[in-house]
Amino acid sequence: MATNNVKKVWASGKAVVNAWLAIPSGFSAEVIAQCGFDSVTVDMQHGVQDYLSMVQCFQSMHAHPVTPMVRVPWNEPGIIGKVLDGGAYGVICPMINTPQEARNLVQYAKYPPKGTRSNGPIRSGMYGSAGSYQQTANDEIVLLPMMETRTAVENMEAILDVEGIDGVYIGPSDLGFSYGLVPKLDRDEPEILKIYEKIIKECGTRGLNPGIHCSGAEGAVRAINMGFKLVTLSNEVGLMSTYAKMQVNQTRKDSAGKA
Repeated sequence: MATNNVKKVWASGKAVVNAWLAIPSGFSAEVIAQCGFDSVTVDMQHGVQDYLSMVQCFQSMHAHPVTPMVRVPWNEPGIIGKVLDGGAYGVICPMINTPQEARNLVQYAKYPPKGTRSNGPIRSGMYGSAGSYQQTANDEIVLLPMMETRTAVENMEAILDVEGIDGVYIGPSDLGFSYGLVPKLDRDEPEILKIYEKIIKECGTRGLNPGIHCSGAEGAVRAINMGFKLVTLSNEVGLMSTYAKMQVNQTRKDSAGKA
């Protein structure tokens, strides 16, 4: 298995800039893969992606220097093993609320003796000679449980102590939601920012890498300056519609009522 570029960026002390794909299209994946991101995550939870479209996205990105990752729909061994066999170098897993759930995630994603992942790397095995993938997969694959509820925050230290995870990934919408706040991405409420600070500090003492979902560059820069080590810039749907709206509005505004 080739070295995981996400781990290389972290080792250099920098933050990873991550893309997010909701559209089930190899073509849009190919476009995004050439935009300068470090990693590209296919969203199988809230995106319109399925397993086949994930494989197509990976195939389209293979020629470009981005690390392919997936947000799985749930913490379940069938889908986690399958996305890894399909070539994912990283798994982001939603709604991990307890250390046991984090331990389960590690079990599902790692080969024996560290875990119980079943052997059959149908696509990922192509990245190395037979048998070499299995030798390095346990170390190279990035595992990020999502911390996005009040329960997860209460169990923070215990979750971060679980061996085999590489950090956590914050879902700001769900996190705010579980504290009775409006679901949105770039949060500024003092009680949430305090949670972010604690997550960053606790990750720091354990050599882990905290990630977070942002709505764009402004929120991402703020997150990096706080100490987050992986930032996601919206998703390709958000980037496309934001730019399209901007162009339409500018056309209407600048054509003095002719459009």
